[in-house]
Amino acid sequence: MARDITDLELADYQRVVRLVLRHPLITATWPDDRALRRVRRFGAALRQDLTEAFGYRLEMNGSTARLVRTRDLLDATAPAVSRTGRTFDRQRYAYLALCLAVLGRAGVQITLGELAESVASDASRITGLGLDPDRGGDRRAFVDAVGWLEERGALRVADGSSAAWATDPGSGEALYDVARDVVFALYRPTRVLQAVESVSVLLDRSMASSGNAERRAAAQAARRAVVERPVVYFVDVEDPVANHLRGSALAEDVQRLTGLRLERRAEGVLLVDTAHFSVERFPGTGSVAQAAVLLVVEISDRVSDPDGRRVKRMTPPEPRERQERLTAAIDAGLPTATQVVPDAGYRDPAVDDDPSSDPRYGAGAAGEGDDDGPTRLPFIAESFLRTAVGEILQRYASTFGAQWHADPDRLRVEAVDLLERFDAVTRVPGGVLVRPLAGRYRNTVAAVKKRGAASTLF
Repeated sequence: MARDITDLELADYQRVVRLVLRHPLITATWPDDRALRRVRRFGAALRQDLTEAFGYRLEMNGSTARLVRTRDLLDATAPAVSRTGRTFDRQRYAYLALCLAVLGRAGVQITLGELAESVASDASRITGLGLDPDRGGDRRAFVDAVGWLEERGALRVADGSSAAWATDPGSGEALYDVARDVVFALYRPTRVLQAVESVSVLLDRSMASSGNAERRAAAQAARRAVVERPVVYFVDVEDPVANHLRGSALAEDVQRLTGLRLERRAEGVLLVDTAHFSVERFPGTGSVAQAAVLLVVEISDRVSDPDGRRVKRMTPPEPRERQERLTAAIDAGLPTATQVVPDAGYRDPAVDDDPSSDPRYGAGAAGEGDDDGPTRLPFIAESFLRTAVGEILQRYASTFGAQWHADPDRLRVEAVDLLERFDAVTRVPGGVLVRPLAGRYRNTVAAVKKRGAASTLF
């Protein structure tokens, strides 16, 4: 890895690798006005290393650099977020896709009103969607989608402002320059989406033709898991991938490429983020992140308390089950009225006859009764979580705002959501299962530090 990079350039190269992995789309203005120049400096080495290490493809055209990733699993932990901090829902994603479709056939300029009219026309043909600019919810969702494109440079304001239109479509207008190279970099599907019967067919299902190809694919999957997941447990991946995760070569390759150190424990590995590589970090700042740290300390103390009641242990759900639930949730939004059903007898060569046999969905994973099954995990009941959050709010009252004291259940839910995103716990009916990462924080000590009139938790 990075064999053409000198020692003097290595730190700069590693920063660019982290930049591209964190921001798969880079334009003249996104994420900043210097990023594209930094990527172009190492363009040839990046293409080679990202392909060899991860099976990714780096495309550089015009004023864009786009990392085309290979996906092994569906991931619900990194949604698109609007400029105002709203997480994208189905409606916003649909408007974003329709905006890209309209811009792909538009000229070099378009007004916000024309874009809204074209998207509304397309949306009206999709059952349950539609777009009525006079309806506040629709207008806000549409403006969030347009703002997302503005941030990344696909649309540039040439005249007017979108702020007035967002408040009242009849009182303002905005003229946009369309950056077609950015539009095409953002969305260039390799399949006719109307013929896609399930989101699962968009995942990587490449078939290895030899033993060397299988080992190479397993090594790439292991490296992808390390940089894409907060923690990788050996029980969650196939044996060939786990073998690469346990080897020394992977740690050396990843550190050479990213400059980050791989930490290995008996249960799995994680990439120690000392360079703000991750979009979201844990522990982090803010009330929810602070509550999550304190809650995971309480959970760990409960699990390891030798004088307390014995903690019940349960077999965790298989990764396949979680993927199936996520697949079903996404597929529930397929617009079946416009779906194109392939002719009888047609077989997509990129899709296995039996998706359940795909190892990435946990087929063949050990069940509860198997001797080689996954380790049974401690179960923490919802009642304990509720009580623990209440005690945290009492103990550190000044560090949490009035809205959290008024709604402790919301704080509990959001804190558990954060812990689940980082694989410290797994939600099950009635509570959570505690995963090994939680033990990393069991000896954390919190103190309140005064800063003027405010209190901050450290």
